[in-house]
Amino acid sequence: MHRKQNLKMKKVDLSHLEQYSRLLRYVFQVTHKELMKSGWDEEEIVRAKSPVLEQADVIGWFDGDELISQVATYPFQVRIFSQTYDMGGVTGVGTFPEYSGQGLMNRLLLQALTNMRERNQSISYLYPYSIPYYRRKGWEIISDKIVFEVQDYQLPKNRPVPGDVSRVDPESEDVIRAYERYSLITHGAMLRNDLAWSEYWRWDSDDLMAAVYYSEDGEPSGYILYWIEDEVFHVKDMIFIDEEARSGLWNFISAHFSMISKVTGNIHTDEQLSFLLEDADIKESISPYYMARIVDIEQFIAKYPFKPDITEREWTFTLNDPLLSWNQGTFTLQIDKNGKGSITRSTKQNEDSISIQTMTTMLLGYKRPEYLRKIGRIKCAPETLDLLEDAIEQHTPYFSDFF
Repeated sequence: MHRKQNLKMKKVDLSHLEQYSRLLRYVFQVTHKELMKSGWDEEEIVRAKSPVLEQADVIGWFDGDELISQVATYPFQVRIFSQTYDMGGVTGVGTFPEYSGQGLMNRLLLQALTNMRERNQSISYLYPYSIPYYRRKGWEIISDKIVFEVQDYQLPKNRPVPGDVSRVDPESEDVIRAYERYSLITHGAMLRNDLAWSEYWRWDSDDLMAAVYYSEDGEPSGYILYWIEDEVFHVKDMIFIDEEARSGLWNFISAHFSMISKVTGNIHTDEQLSFLLEDADIKESISPYYMARIVDIEQFIAKYPFKPDITEREWTFTLNDPLLSWNQGTFTLQIDKNGKGSITRSTKQNEDSISIQTMTTMLLGYKRPEYLRKIGRIKCAPETLDLLEDAIEQHTPYFSDFF
């Protein structure tokens, strides 16, 4: 075993790019089975996990001059119930196996989360190569991916709409504008800056095409990103701000009836496509997609919009966090009549308890308080459960990005 005193944690920069990439390639070979289980192609994952070092906070362990463990954090933003949060996007996680078992990644993640807290990134997202591993570090599932397959004879009939669809360059301003409008009104969505868009497009082929739905007043209200191969219409992503745009985009897909045998693609919300089609007997499969964790409970609650009520509400509970001391202990959550929350440390006696993982998935709306209490993830009295059910909005997060 390598002695810890020979190891040093420090920032990884562009001078370490070759070592950074080499470590990623090795680690993803080790976790090939996990990657294949996740439904992603290994080569795609490896390429997508090559961030631009000058734009990310990358830290690592060095054995002398050799980089042997690393983690990167991207500076992103997400919308959570109409509020904009700074988010730390974790990626590029890996350690050479001969250095495993020494707690190196645990200390790297702790430092990365500490850095996020200092930058007021009170929430962190990541794509998990191992859900159990990241659950042990405080992350929890907050979004799903639904893969669908619609046969040509199941395509919806044309539905008249006042706007129209035009094919455009995938990286056109109208695609960016349509997503911007959509993300501002969609819970959980990334607000894509230049870095986020770069990651979003990074490994798409030249065959990718785009079509934008324009409302009657000419505003881009949705888009579909797609490619056609071997008589299959593949949907990379499809967003729309209203039912009109959704119908217009499906009109566009159905117009390919004579060219294709089926349509396949991804949905990143809990709205099942089958319910919306006249022939609902389509194939759909659901799998967990992204995970998140609250980095600083006090920072997060300070911006969080609870539902207003005629009375003020209060909950005292014990919060458990496997890594972060500032999220560990007894707290009192106070919510005023307008839905403004604040949380402070408390010395009150209480029997209620919740983990940071459960708090994250509950406050982001992926799972409801009633269900979480039912399966033993929240310990609280029935009246507290009613308080939480009434105070938290009922929307599951949408997240279609990958980094």
